[in-house]
Amino acid sequence: MEFLLAITIGVMVAAAVYLMLARNVLRFIFGLILISNAANLAIFTAGRLTPGAPPLIKEGAYAPAEGVANALPQALVLTAIVIGFGLFAFALVLVYRAYTTLGTLYSDEMDAAEPKGPAQ
Repeated sequence: MEFLLAITIGVMVAAAVYLMLARNVLRFIFGLILISNAANLAIFTAGRLTPGAPPLIKEGAYAPAEGVANALPQALVLTAIVIGFGLFAFALVLVYRAYTTLGTLYSDEMDAAEPKGPAQ
């Protein structure tokens, strides 16, 4: 199962890098979100995948039983999902504002802050 997830993570990272190299700002945002999801999947996979054994600590024990999944990466991924969604919403609003102000989504054409006229 880990091998299949490793292949999936690799494909997601490759697609994210492809999207982030585009000149379109909206594609860059989608690539950023895709690479964030790939990182979340990698953290989740690092915590071990064990079906049927919840990471519970029995009464009187100091640690969970041997061979169960680690609960810390699962908690980290849940937090990262919320942060990633907030980042996506904020970036989407910024892209919308840039489009309404500048009239384009291509980064090469976003030159409103550059001075007009001959170079000195």
